[in-house]
Amino acid sequence: MPSFVSLSDPRVAALPVRECGEPLVDLRDTGAIRLDTRLADEPGAFAHVRLSVADRLIAAQCQLPRGLRLLVIEGFRPRAVQERYFASSRSRIALANPEWTAERVYAEAATYVAPPEVAPHVAGGAVDLTLCTVDGVELAMGSEVNATPPEHGTECFTASPLIDLDARANRSTLIEAMTTTGFVNYPSEWWHWSYGDRYWAFSLGTTHARYGPATLEP
Repeated sequence: MPSFVSLSDPRVAALPVRECGEPLVDLRDTGAIRLDTRLADEPGAFAHVRLSVADRLIAAQCQLPRGLRLLVIEGFRPRAVQERYFASSRSRIALANPEWTAERVYAEAATYVAPPEVAPHVAGGAVDLTLCTVDGVELAMGSEVNATPPEHGTECFTASPLIDLDARANRSTLIEAMTTTGFVNYPSEWWHWSYGDRYWAFSLGTTHARYGPATLEP
């Protein structure tokens, strides 16, 4: 497994937030970004991101080769949902590794699911996405979105050597479009990209994050 700075690293949590006050916007209103409904929730939180994130997604899509589109799976995630995801990850990892300490289980869980206090999705700064054709057919990316250990292998790592050449080429296309427009990838999840959150700030060496926890207004 590649070595990288996890979202559980105290250096990430230590970064200050200077909340810029950008609203959450609904990507469904843009008419420009395709959304998948596999993780759709009744309030529609999954379709929301901060304003600058939405602008950058549209810019990233413009970087793609003709015939390809971004397919957003999930954007904003309420803290209560993130807490549930993280608790579930810890439980599954602990069950699969009964000899591990609680600290090791926590660190492993944070490799794939962000602790709620630093989670980019909770700030509205993150998107889980993939590539598709104009007709909505998903490209081969080497693993399904959200396919992580312990149930799955390490093909989820962005730089995984275990994927085939076609998937590697598709990931390179996605990486180029997203990094060019200011997003940062979380290395254990090829589909996870963020802007403005603490992990983004840490990765780029900036002094502070732009986004703290967000709330979806009814």
